[in-house]
Amino acid sequence: MAADLSDLEHWVTPLIQKLSAGERRKLARKIATDVRKEQRERIKEQRAPDGTSYTPRKPSKRRRGRIREKAMFSKLRTARFMKTAATATGASVEFRGGAATIARVHQYGLTDRVSRKSPLRVRYASRPLLGVSARTESIVERAVIDHMTQR
Repeated sequence: MAADLSDLEHWVTPLIQKLSAGERRKLARKIATDVRKEQRERIKEQRAPDGTSYTPRKPSKRRRGRIREKAMFSKLRTARFMKTAATATGASVEFRGGAATIARVHQYGLTDRVSRKSPLRVRYASRPLLGVSARTESIVERAVIDHMTQR
């Protein structure tokens, strides 16, 4: 598993350079949507890109009894917050707006307020939401191969 797509980039770059700008943009859009879908499924499974499970939430002191906790990041993984961008030069999957702040805090394990008006600041566990895995690399490879064979 690679930390980035540099190995894949050396293999794909000569193939992509032969495409027109419109074809590259179309391929980038397909790659971005496929990667977003893979990231969404992985977040739903509560797994980091390296395959490890997320650190579970701390038990709430206010909730008692047999109330089941909701899965983390259920709204954050929707298309409303997880956006794709595609140009002739690249593709990206990112969080925008207020969701980006929440995602950054959890991605890197930063300190943030519990709520807007709360003076209480909490250090959150690192729970990587976006990242490159072996599965991501295979999705990009498959998209490039499929695009080239359809031409």
